[in-house]
Amino acid sequence: MKAYVGVTDGDWYRFLATRPALMEANFWRPSGGTSFRALRPGEPFFFKTHHPGRHPVSGFPYDRVVGGGIFEAFEPLPLSEAWEIFGEANGTDNREQMRERISKYRRRPIAASEDPIIGCVLLRDTRFFEPPTGPPPGFAPNIVQGKGYDMYAGSYTDYFTDLMTRLLGDNTADVSQPWRREGPVFGDPRLAPRRLGQRAFKAVVLNAYGGRCAITGSTIRPVLQAAHIRPVTRGGEHRLDNGILLRSDVHILFDQGYLAIDTDHRLLVSPRLREEFGAGDEVYRHAGSTVTMPTNAADRPSQAFLEWHRNEVFIAASKSTMGVPN
Repeated sequence: MKAYVGVTDGDWYRFLATRPALMEANFWRPSGGTSFRALRPGEPFFFKTHHPGRHPVSGFPYDRVVGGGIFEAFEPLPLSEAWEIFGEANGTDNREQMRERISKYRRRPIAASEDPIIGCVLLRDTRFFEPPTGPPPGFAPNIVQGKGYDMYAGSYTDYFTDLMTRLLGDNTADVSQPWRREGPVFGDPRLAPRRLGQRAFKAVVLNAYGGRCAITGSTIRPVLQAAHIRPVTRGGEHRLDNGILLRSDVHILFDQGYLAIDTDHRLLVSPRLREEFGAGDEVYRHAGSTVTMPTNAADRPSQAFLEWHRNEVFIAASKSTMGVPN
C-alpha cells in the first residue's frame, strides 16, 4: 500500500483546518499536468507544511505533517470549473482569491482573461491533526511538491501506522491495523477504491464523458450534470460506474423513469413521454441508439446499476397497455 506526502500551501492548510465540516478537498497543482500516478484510488495522501522549523513569532507548524485524506482521482480542470465544483474545498473564500494564490505559484501570472487548466488532486475524508507530527524519515528539505512511500517498507511501517490511525480515527487502535490490504481490497471500508465524495463525483464523471452529454451530445457545460444511475437515497453510491453525464432536462427525465439505458448501452424511451406531454422528439430520435460511453471500459456504467434503474425506475408501459384511460 502506498502513501504520498504532499507539500501544502500554508494558507490552504490553515483555511481548511478551521472548517472541519468540509470533508473533501482539492489539493490543486498550479501548473496543471495530465496525471498523478503516485497513488491509486483509496490510498492516503498526507499534507506537510514547508521547511524550515516552527516560525519563532507566529508558531505556525512549518515542516510538519498537519493532516491527510483519501485519494480519489486526479482531474485537470479549468480553474473556474474547479471553483464551481469544489467551492471552499479549494482552500479559499472565493474564486478570485483562488486565482491569486494559484497565480503566485505559476511561472507566468494568470492574465485577467485567462481560465487556466489546473491539476486537481481530489481527496475525501480529510482530517487535520492537532498536534501535527514530524515529517517522514529522510524527507529532504528541498522537496517542493511531495514524495511517495511504500508503507510496508521496514523503515516506514511504524511511522505510517501512526499516521493512518490518526487519519482514520482512534477506533482503529482497537483493531490490528485494519487499513492493511488483504488481497484485492482494503480492510477498512473508508479506503474503498471506487468510492468518491459528492464533489469529486461531479468532476470525475464530467471528465470521463469528455464534457459531453451521453444522450444528446451537448457540450454546454453549465447545463451538464453528473447523474446517479442508482440514487444515493435508494442505496446507490458516489462512484464513477454509478454515474452518467446528462444535460439537466435529460437528467430529470432519466430520474423520473422516462428514459433508461440497457446493458448494451442503448437508449430506451418510454412511450409515456409522448402520451403525457406530446413532446420529446429530441430524445425519441435517439431511441435505440448507443449512447456515448467513456473511452476507458472500467469507467462505464455497471450493468448491475443499469439493470436496477431499468427494473425499478423506468416506465416501460404505455397508458393503453396499463389500462389507464386517456
